[in-house]
Amino acid sequence: MSSTHTRQFKYYDFVMAAYVCIAVCANVIGPSKITTVPLGFNLPVVGDHITFLAGVLFFPISYIFGDVLTEVYGYARDRRVVWAGFGALAFTAFMAYVVVALPPAASWHDQAAVATIFGSTPRIIAASISAFWCGSFVNSFVMAKMKLWSDGRWLWTRTIGSTLCGEAVDTGVFMTLAFLGIWSTHDLIARALTQYAMKSGWEIIMTPFTYKIVGFLKRAEQEDFYDRHTNFTPFSLKT
Repeated sequence: MSSTHTRQFKYYDFVMAAYVCIAVCANVIGPSKITTVPLGFNLPVVGDHITFLAGVLFFPISYIFGDVLTEVYGYARDRRVVWAGFGALAFTAFMAYVVVALPPAASWHDQAAVATIFGSTPRIIAASISAFWCGSFVNSFVMAKMKLWSDGRWLWTRTIGSTLCGEAVDTGVFMTLAFLGIWSTHDLIARALTQYAMKSGWEIIMTPFTYKIVGFLKRAEQEDFYDRHTNFTPFSLKT
């Protein structure tokens, strides 16, 4: 099925809203806690436990929505959603800074808790937003190109393949910008590998769910976009 970029879709806005919501929550709430889970056995590099940022359990869901958007509506429409998420993250970071910086009332005794949860350092904020932007565009680009190479077949190969590429960039950018020089090299590599494996593993586990959502949207929207003539620059809002 072909499409024109001027079409109106019934569910596109809802998918966009879900994507932005998940991206903001995962990037704002998730990094506020580092958790450790014992394994009961040893793994190379990682050891007998895994340590990860709590947001890793939820952030990969945004990649599932990114795959759905690119598969059904095309790269250009997903590009608009990524920029919407980027803007939402930037505003959230600004709002958090203002809220933490405002002087607390004399009767307010939880300033330290608010600062701990929402007072991320500029370095963490910059790393999080940069990683989101880079990883999301890599994911969408690979997804769109693999669809052309496979002529629309084998959806699972491109949902998993694009996620492996996007999450590698996202994890590498975030962990390097946020923690290089703060954590030891061993801890940085171990936690980066753990995050990458967990985030990528989510995509594999959720493949049947992705198939159902993609199938539903293609039928409901009567759309199955191929990016044959798309300008893949990320610096555009054109559809």
